[in-house]
Amino acid sequence: MKKPRARDLGIPLEGTPGKYNAITDVEGVTVGYSTIIEGESARTGVTIIHPRGKDNHDPVFAAWFPFNGNGEMTGSAWVEEGGFLEGPIGITNTHSVGVVRDTIIQWQAERDAIFQRWSCPVVAETADGWLNDMNGFFVKPEHVRKALENAESGSVEEGSVGGGTGMICYEFKGGSGTSSRKLSEKFGGWTVGAFAQSNFGMRYQLTVAGVPVGQHLKEHPVWSDGENPWQESGSLIIVLATDAPLLPHQLKRMAKRASLGMARTGSLGGNGSGDIFLAFSTANPNAARGNEKGVATLQALSNNFIDPLLAASVYATEEAIINSMVAAEDMTGRNGLTVGALPHSKVMELLKEYNRLQV
Repeated sequence: MKKPRARDLGIPLEGTPGKYNAITDVEGVTVGYSTIIEGESARTGVTIIHPRGKDNHDPVFAAWFPFNGNGEMTGSAWVEEGGFLEGPIGITNTHSVGVVRDTIIQWQAERDAIFQRWSCPVVAETADGWLNDMNGFFVKPEHVRKALENAESGSVEEGSVGGGTGMICYEFKGGSGTSSRKLSEKFGGWTVGAFAQSNFGMRYQLTVAGVPVGQHLKEHPVWSDGENPWQESGSLIIVLATDAPLLPHQLKRMAKRASLGMARTGSLGGNGSGDIFLAFSTANPNAARGNEKGVATLQALSNNFIDPLLAASVYATEEAIINSMVAAEDMTGRNGLTVGALPHSKVMELLKEYNRLQV
């Protein structure tokens, strides 16, 4: 059964999406999942994003931005220094970063897919320790390999899947979500795709299409009383992809804009929230290797033409987060904790009350 998405409900969102309204609208990008739901306390998994697909290991220009650094993204120091992403991206829970990183290296070595003699994979995390027993270490190498191998283009499943399986967002069930924006030819015709693993925010903050829905939906919050501020201790990972020819310093500017997409959903960025964002461009193939003298011929978009891409990054991030919540369902996990899904009908009623509902 196809899960609903924000636009299916009529939620008004800015910008024009690509064909799949997913990060996979950027040609070559594939997404793979391995989901672990077992017994009473295993609610976790692995997400893999291949920038050029699992069989094309040509590095891509990339940059990261830690909006709030209470989290982990391995390999980010080399992305910052070298300006390239040299393999797949992994996303999982906090205590499984190591096994995902190590398995990616093994997978690359077996396929002769390590760009240099060593590999420093990018693996990011958010903490699912309320619904999942992170100290159960349920993520095994076979789960990582499954996500690496089953990555596909086209439509992307959302909600409680992959690394987002046990996540909580605005004290509703969160998880994995994606979206894209296709610019008109007037603005270059470029595509921007966003992927979110959402695990952040307090109920009172939640904003959907400009409507403060969290201030109205006060029933059964996980931590707060649904009204008063509370210490925030979640995280958000955003991966942005584009086919526009951007250089690393421009991609960092793009990654920063994920902070604004996050803010449009209501978050203020708490001390305990690890909000870390990565952006990459699939343009400029062979830029990392160059010719026989090591010289690469590059294209780069003028900064005077970058504004539409920055705006698209904001809008795609916002929608990816909302999609992660819309697709999620109620979940009971560790110690019997039940986290309810975003109530679609109540959200629609509120949007209608605020004259924001599209029908």
